[in-house]
Amino acid sequence: MRKTKMICTVGPASENPEILSKIIEAGMNASRHNFSHGDHEEHAQRINLVKELAKKHNKEIAIMLDTKGPEIRTGKFEPKKVELKSGDDFVIYAGGDVIGDTTQCTVTYEGLANDVKPGNIILIDDGLVGLE
Repeated sequence: MRKTKMICTVGPASENPEILSKIIEAGMNASRHNFSHGDHEEHAQRINLVKELAKKHNKEIAIMLDTKGPEIRTGKFEPKKVELKSGDDFVIYAGGDVIGDTTQCTVTYEGLANDVKPGNIILIDDGLVGLE
């Protein structure tokens, strides 16, 4: 008897019915849906597909909703993608209507200046970019 459960994240890469069927047949016990990405309509379609395929394969599949916790968001950028170069100055404003570019941006956390100290590293873009 297997006691370990298989939890599989269902998203754009696995929402194809053929792929999802293979995952179910491989032993998926629960489908995880990451609400940090996508919208409610996308997730509803994926959840309905899991339910439909679980019924087709005569399996019980739990549905897990991974809701996002508190996040600090950056404001709008123009252009939408900017490239920062190592050593360049970059100013982060807390709140306000600053349009981000290669020199500045705004964040939703107004207490940021009180929480960081010189030398701290601020991670942005889900931790892919570090600012010191």
